[in-house]
Amino acid sequence: MSDYMFMLDSHLNAEQSKVLAAVRDAATEANLNLFLTGGAMRDMLGGFSIRDLDFTVEGNVIRFAKSLASEQNAKVLSVDEHKKSVELLFPNGVLAEIAMARQERYSKPGAKPQVQQATIHEDLRGRDFTVNAIGLSLSKASYGLLLDPTNGLADIDRKELHGVSNYVLYDDPSRILRLIRLKVRLGYQVSERTQSQYQNVREAELEKLIPAAALEKELHHIADEPAALDILQALDQEKLLTLFGAGLTGAKLNTAGFQKLQKARQLVPFGQEFKVNNFSLFLNLLIEKLTPKERAQFLAATGLEKKALDAAARLEAEAKKLERSLTGAKLQKPSALYTALAKVPGEQLLFILMRSNQRIVVDRLRNYLQKYLPAAQEITDAVVQEHGGTPGTAKYNKIRNELITARLDSRPRKVAPVEAAPEPPPPPPTGRRHSTWGR
Repeated sequence: MSDYMFMLDSHLNAEQSKVLAAVRDAATEANLNLFLTGGAMRDMLGGFSIRDLDFTVEGNVIRFAKSLASEQNAKVLSVDEHKKSVELLFPNGVLAEIAMARQERYSKPGAKPQVQQATIHEDLRGRDFTVNAIGLSLSKASYGLLLDPTNGLADIDRKELHGVSNYVLYDDPSRILRLIRLKVRLGYQVSERTQSQYQNVREAELEKLIPAAALEKELHHIADEPAALDILQALDQEKLLTLFGAGLTGAKLNTAGFQKLQKARQLVPFGQEFKVNNFSLFLNLLIEKLTPKERAQFLAATGLEKKALDAAARLEAEAKKLERSLTGAKLQKPSALYTALAKVPGEQLLFILMRSNQRIVVDRLRNYLQKYLPAAQEITDAVVQEHGGTPGTAKYNKIRNELITARLDSRPRKVAPVEAAPEPPPPPPTGRRHSTWGR
């Protein structure tokens, strides 16, 4: 095993490892060269946790990805027929993108690129920033080989964002939004050459060429960022936030709401399985201060459908209904509270933590997130199998629930107090004092 494969294994969680193995096995069977690329490699090499898996395949990726989705019961979230990429959501919650190794050529700034199949080296050289242009071979013949044609690893070491060419921001102006998001998220500096290119793009007002679809996609990325407010403020400072809607600036930016969200997210223990629709929660806060006219402008600028705003609006009503149910005496037992909340969407729990003024509700949510949820997740498949459960059966679920209930409701044993040792007798008198000892 190469050092990079060892590093990768240490950065993937158990569910991501399963997905990576499944994709690799499928690519081997289909005789396709497979590589881990993009953000997954950047985050691994930069010492960050890997959020999503980005795969690049030399060959017909759409047919391969759809076949893989069918075999793994994964949901196809989107298919880009032009750029030949497929986004999949696996049953265990892992998000992965599988794309064809490609070259893109732009006839003018902001134009739809001409796309053609390419080798992995050509693909990496044609990406946006060098830190995103690194690949790791998952193919049998070159397993664990690092591909870094633009010297992105050195830029990661320098903590610097550097465009792969002098035209990367001209070709696709939406990359200036990504540049700012990565700068804030990673804490990297922008190289002098790339900063100069950025200034030239802004002076030419090429940001006006960013299509609505690219703005919507960027909103989804920002929604998944733990420090979403910092990114929004950086965009506002660069006078780019109004691209998403004329009303999104200054006092209309919901600073207090996003600060509460960031604080609520910190209550979720790191590494715990906690499913949440970040976009609905993000959207609810983003449009909260907008007037109806400004919301209509927001929809027009981003191409979002009205049902997305309706879903964000429903979140508040659903959270309030859940909040009322959390005050009942029936939820005093840890197992009862866990059962009541285990299937509740995470965005509702975070919304209540942001808005609730009821101490009993907030305390119960804190206990669920920081005590009961971690304790329940200690009941792994291996533990259930030791008690006779077979994964995928009704008996398995029953045994697991019984074990979780026993774990949560068990009281710690009382430790008997340790009796103090008797004090030793006083030492015999010394010196010239008379003593009756020995008489």
